[in-house]
Order: sequence, then C-alpha cells, then structure tokens
Amino acid sequence: MSPRPAAHPAATLAVTSAATAVALMTYTAPMVTLPDTAAALHTPLSAQAWLLNGTPLGLAALLLVAGSLADDHGRRRVFLTGTLALGLTTALGALATTTWQFTLARVAQGAASAALLASSLGLLVHAFPTPPGRLRATGVWGAFVSGGIAAGPLVAGALPTWRTAYGVLGATALLVAALGGRTLAESRAPRGGRPDLAGAVTFGLALVALVAALTLGRDGWLRPPVGLLLLAFAALLAAFAAVEHRAPTPLIDLGLLRHPRFLASSAGGLFTGLAVIGLFSFLPALLQRTLGLSAMDTAWLFLLWSGLSFAVALQARRLSGRLPARWQLSLGFVLHAAGVLTLLGAVAAGSWPRLLPGLVLSGAGSGLLNAALPLLAVDSVPPDRAAMGSGAQQTFRYIGSCAGVALTIAIATSTGDLARGADLAAAVSAGLAAVGAVTVAALG
Repeated sequence: MSPRPAAHPAATLAVTSAATAVALMTYTAPMVTLPDTAAALHTPLSAQAWLLNGTPLGLAALLLVAGSLADDHGRRRVFLTGTLALGLTTALGALATTTWQFTLARVAQGAASAALLASSLGLLVHAFPTPPGRLRATGVWGAFVSGGIAAGPLVAGALPTWRTAYGVLGATALLVAALGGRTLAESRAPRGGRPDLAGAVTFGLALVALVAALTLGRDGWLRPPVGLLLLAFAALLAAFAAVEHRAPTPLIDLGLLRHPRFLASSAGGLFTGLAVIGLFSFLPALLQRTLGLSAMDTAWLFLLWSGLSFAVALQARRLSGRLPARWQLSLGFVLHAAGVLTLLGAVAAGSWPRLLPGLVLSGAGSGLLNAALPLLAVDSVPPDRAAMGSGAQQTFRYIGSCAGVALTIAIATSTGDLARGADLAAAVSAGLAAVGAVTVAALG
C-alpha cells in the first residue's frame, strides 16, 4: 500500500477548486436544458421544480452530515468519496427515462456534492493555516464556485443533447477524483462517538416536507396537503433541534446560534439561495419560453452574469483589508437587488438587450457573495470545525435555493402571463436580497 501524500497547498487548492467547479457545473446544467429535459421525460410544468430542486435538496440534507463526518473521520476520505459518487450519479442521470428517475439521480448528485463541498474548505484550512493564505485560498475557491456556475450552462448548451452533457460532466468528476487520490493529504479533528444518524434523518425529512410544500403551493397555498407538509416541516425541525441538543456528537453545535458571526454566515447563505440562486435557476428557461432563445444563446447571455461573478470573486480578496466579509455580503445583496430591478419589463418588451445592465449588476453582486461566504464560514467557527462550519453555511444556502426555486416557479407561472410573472419573481428576489443585506449588516 503506497503512503499517503503530504499536504501540498497549491495541489490541494487546485483539486478542491476543480471538484467544486464540476459540482456547480452539474448543479447549473439544467438552467438551459430544462425545456429539452422536461420534454424528453414528459414532465408537466407543475413538476418541473423537482427537476431543478433535486440537487439542492440532496445538498441541503447532507451538508451538515458531510461536514461532521469530514472533521471526525477524514476530510480527504469524504472528499474523494463524494467526488467519485458525483461522477457515477451524474452519469446515471443521463440514463433516466422518467421524471422521478432523473429527480432521484439529481438528489444523489446533491448528496455527493455535499460531501466534496463540505470537506473542501476543511482541506483548505488545513493546507493554509495562516490568515493571509486562508484569505487567498477561500477567495480562489469562491471564484471557482462562480466559474462552475458560468461553465455549466455553456457546456450543457454546447453539447448535442442534455444526456451527453451529463455523461461528460460525470467523466470529468471521475477524473478529478483520480487526481485527488494522488495529491491530497488527510486531515481530521476527531471528537469520538458515532455519527448523528437521528439528526441526519430528521433534518433530511424536514427539508423534503418543505420543498414538497413549496412545490405543491403553486396550485394553491391554502390546500390541506400544503398546510400538512408545512406543519410536518415545523415538527421535524423541532425534533431535529431536540436531537442535536442531546446528541454526544451533534451535526451542528447549537451553541453557535448565539454567535453573531455564525448567524451572519448562515443568513448570508440562506438569502443567497432565496434571492439569487432561486431566480437565476429558472430565469434561463423562462427566457427560452418567452423570448424564443436557444439553449446556447441563453448560455452565452447568462455568461455575462456568471462570468462577471467569477471575475469579481477572484479579485474580491483585495477588498478584505478595507471591507469585512459581512459588509461584502451586504454590498453583494444590494447590487443583486439593483440588478434584478432593472430586469423589470424586459420580458414583456421581448428585448434581450434590456437584460444586460441587470445581468452586469447582479453578476458583480454574486461575485462578492461567492467570495465572502466561504471566508465567513470558516472564520465563524473554531479552526478544527472548519468542515462543519462550511457545511452549516452551505446547508442554509441550499435550503434557500430549494425554497427560492419553488417560489420563483410558483410566482412566475401563477398569473397565466409569463412576462408579468417574470416581473413579479424579479421584484420578490430584489426584496429578499434587500432583507438579506440588512440582516447580515445587523448581525455583525
């Protein structure tokens, strides 16, 4: 058996960033392929939220588990397991023939992505122990979040079919797993005790109930099934808190909820999902339906948003000496709100050039969010719990994403007029971003 490699900061940053980019490419690929995928799987409009929400549901349900397992049992081990599983489940998604098969494959992709994303920042904290090195590393990692978001729709739109796109992304994830096995060093901070399976089950079921309620709410928020699902969500969330309070090795230390920096990190993740990811996950498909754009045309248009996000995230670390992470988050939310408000009326006018100023402003805001969130995540918890801190923040981010996607689709399709629905969805996104800006600033 060959010895494990020693820690090498540059190689660790390269591999974790590459895996993160592939995970986000897999996450965002349906942005431009949703119409073709829905047609191939015979998915009605009312169920299309599941095609988008499968991955964020898996992410939200497993990030806390993955973060705790990584800290306790080995970040390298969890990272490699997640990256390998992402490759296999993404390839399986290409073979799906029904809505539920595809949705289950997407949930599995989200679970695999949770393992690699939560462990990535733990690996980086171990490889870059000094504050300047950690600032640089988390800045690059955050930029690759934006880079993956940018590349996913382009790859999916450029390939002949959505099935081919998933096959290519699956093969890429397997390649990154092979590279990681040769370059990454193991690190852990064991607490002892068994994994908190009860907490994982109650939290996962709570999220399923929430997403199902938001998805069914499109057909009427006062219907009994929606109310029952929301009650189930509240009950399961209370059960999760009770389990965590008694567990010897909880998924999340509830005492952190008394710390303003941790609350700011969690709120930043939540409102990023609700306001930014929720709107931009469905907006490309909406533009294809209303403006008649092709998948590739839409991908190039949204590259202005996601590409600028990548560039800003890569340079945002230069602001950190003058602008703390929470103020970067607030500024990012303000820019997103201003950007999406300029989108109002563009769909009704049938004019894609009218979208450009809003995409620029929102892209810059998204870049600031993606750069500040990972830094605040690892700084808001003790260094030996870095993977748990990353998992907690990203859990809130993808809870927000699940809710935001379902809410965006419900609002955009509720009026019978997609142009008016798009304006309503943009206005709600701007309002949520404004609340996020105020909340993060107040929690500092």
